[in-house]
Amino acid sequence: MTNDERSPNVQMTKQGSERARRHSDFAGHAVAGRRRVIPSDFVIRHSSSPSDLITTDTQLAELLEKINAVDRVAVDTEADSLHSYREKLCLLQISVPAVAGIDDAGPNVETSSGTRDHRSRLQHDLIVDPLADLNLQPLRKALEEREIVLHGGDYDLRMLRRGLNFTAQRIFDTTIAARLLGIREFGLAALLKRYFGVELPKGSQKANWAKRPLPARMVEYAINDVHYLLSLAEKLEVELDRYQRRDWLRQSCQRAVEQAAVARAGKQDEFWRIRGSGSLKPQAAAVLRALWQWREKEAEMVDRPPFHILQNEKLLDAAVGFASGSVPDYKHFSSRRREAFREAARIALAAPESDWPVLPRRRGTRPSVETVRRTEELRRRRDKSAEEFGLEPSFIAPRHTLEAIAADQARAASLLVPWQRELLGVTA
Repeated sequence: MTNDERSPNVQMTKQGSERARRHSDFAGHAVAGRRRVIPSDFVIRHSSSPSDLITTDTQLAELLEKINAVDRVAVDTEADSLHSYREKLCLLQISVPAVAGIDDAGPNVETSSGTRDHRSRLQHDLIVDPLADLNLQPLRKALEEREIVLHGGDYDLRMLRRGLNFTAQRIFDTTIAARLLGIREFGLAALLKRYFGVELPKGSQKANWAKRPLPARMVEYAINDVHYLLSLAEKLEVELDRYQRRDWLRQSCQRAVEQAAVARAGKQDEFWRIRGSGSLKPQAAAVLRALWQWREKEAEMVDRPPFHILQNEKLLDAAVGFASGSVPDYKHFSSRRREAFREAARIALAAPESDWPVLPRRRGTRPSVETVRRTEELRRRRDKSAEEFGLEPSFIAPRHTLEAIAADQARAASLLVPWQRELLGVTA
């Protein structure tokens, strides 16, 4: 149901915000130093700690039965962007709530307050191996029909689209939910410590997830990233309903789905323009472009990320060095790689000026006095709403968005979702 269908107005939302300030310290303007850990209303337990990945269609079929029995599942992904030239989906972690009457929920367990909680339940935490010989199309179809709980889901949605041809229909992003509650520390570790008093182990962020077999510590790390998401979503939902912000979440999550479904595109000849390239002289820019292309070929040849061959900063320094007459060298280069590196620079240096890249000029003109005035007016409205609702100002609208809308209000609909436009007082 949309905002228009419910016909909410800012006044109603402000009333919810007043209650939020009186009864919660979620908002950013809580008394300094106050911080409380919200105790879980049930004990979270692993149903199992899988030592093996789901690598067969038979195992996958068992998972599909569990997914098809529920309306919501939690998902996380792991890829090998730090270890290969073209990153690929390496793990798909899925947490599925157990279903009463189907799964054994086990005995009642004792909560942190010492009471016996009949709501304690098991959940199934499983890892699918996309690198195995699996038919993943049934999994894609099952997930598309369900609400997917994610944390900071932009990257996960893009990896699922690339590796599974999956486009989510409905998501619950716990990062977005936390920010809508004014929570400043919205990383997963911070949220789990806040709500459940648990601290996640570190150590596998930069691991090679394409490695097989996976060590037990990596399996545990991968499972932990998804295990608590369903329970976390429930906690956040309660608060969102209390402050009448559930529809805000729906709007923001839908926009996230739409943005993730759009392939990021760019001109092939523009990728070499790394940070700092804009200040290069034309010939040095030509060398940088050639060295970038050389690095791409080298990285693809050995299936490693380009920064493993040479980092951007050194690539930029090398371009400047060659253009000034020196011959940069790096000890980790093999003889073959060193020669190819120098040959790429020699060809670029010998190219005529007509082949040198044309550096882009800064776009746009100075904003008019009226646009500046309008931008400042929008900023004041934004900051006032941010203070009133306990939100980060940039989460309502970053500065560049305010400037774009001030210059052309018709862009408001494409840049902001309804709740953001409402707080800014702009119409689509």
